[in-house]
Amino acid sequence: MILRARFVCPIAQPPLGNGAVAVAGDRIAAMGGWPDLHTSYPGSTVDLGDVILLPGLVNAHCHLDYTDLAGLLTRPKAFPDWIKQIVIHKAGWGYSDYAQSWLQGAKMLLSSGTTTVADIEAVPELLPQVWEATPLRVISFLELMNVRSWSSAGQVVREAEQTLTALPAARGGVGLSPHAPYTTSPELLRRAAETARRRDWLLTTHVAESREEFDMFMHRRGALYDWMSGQRDVSQCGADSPVRHLARQGVLGRNFIAVHANYLADGDARLLAEHGVSVAHCPRSHGYFRHERFPIEPLLAEGVNVCLGTDSLASVERSRCEPMTLNLFSEMRALAANEPALSAESLVRMATVNGARALRRERELGVLAPEARADLIAIPFQGREADVYEAILNHKRDVSASLVGGQWAIPSAALA
Repeated sequence: MILRARFVCPIAQPPLGNGAVAVAGDRIAAMGGWPDLHTSYPGSTVDLGDVILLPGLVNAHCHLDYTDLAGLLTRPKAFPDWIKQIVIHKAGWGYSDYAQSWLQGAKMLLSSGTTTVADIEAVPELLPQVWEATPLRVISFLELMNVRSWSSAGQVVREAEQTLTALPAARGGVGLSPHAPYTTSPELLRRAAETARRRDWLLTTHVAESREEFDMFMHRRGALYDWMSGQRDVSQCGADSPVRHLARQGVLGRNFIAVHANYLADGDARLLAEHGVSVAHCPRSHGYFRHERFPIEPLLAEGVNVCLGTDSLASVERSRCEPMTLNLFSEMRALAANEPALSAESLVRMATVNGARALRRERELGVLAPEARADLIAIPFQGREADVYEAILNHKRDVSASLVGGQWAIPSAALA
């Protein structure tokens, strides 16, 4: 199949006017100008018309389980209050509630251009049925915590490993997600990191998400420290930042995605860079909690790979301007509003190739290139080449077409 478009935006090179992409099976066979490509490759042609054809977006952090919590939580005065609300709502949910919420979130992501998502799975019983119900490429990270039972760290990690290895091969893959430094023991962090390295799995953790977490580990104070003091050993607190705490447990590495990293001590950005860690930033969630400015400048200055995630709708504020959905275009615009110095191209890269790099699949996902996965999306566009990236950034409707692995997830109207 050959896909023709007004512009093809490969990400790794400038946009191609009157461009085309040849798809063979689940891979991209070739890419180039339409006049040359259609004479070189056999197969049917789908002329997508006035669109930009670009790689499917890569969502580096999401909680599909929590989609239906949208609008149910009140904005907290302190971060622990939000956690308590989540726990209360989850207590009333059963399997069908989680499944419905997961599938609703997957549908939102697909319609808004995401083709790959790194999803934190709190209810492993949903797997693999939910994988089979969506064309999305899903990497499922099993959430781990042992805040009240530190002695069971080994058992928690072994059970997670057994659960994941018993599953059929996933379209996206699997990984481990120790929840956060404050809900996991040092031993659980060490064992999870060791298991992920041995299995060649990805590892991800919420880290330095809130000022309260930073103060807990750095200064032995604050609302989170007070709340957790009665639930866990806090003797490790007071010496290290959350990032350095993870470093001491051997968590940092090229297979590790640090989610949030909103509050960094001096030297933390360099430490992340030295270990090849990627940081998944969730701009709308960041705004919901009214965090201090995201440390984008020190992270980029040190060469840290910064990518984007949607987080969950439990931490997205209702807006008159945009619907309350999981949407990486919305995340790009939220970051653009906070950081006007960032170019449209750099923002789009964060939602494509940077996310793929975090997932260690930069040659497969987030780019259009020969041998890459045929994960593509199309958005309407009638403008000039100079405006392609701005048009992507400002796209506010559903995508007009989507392919995942060479199969139509959202068929183009051109097929009618």
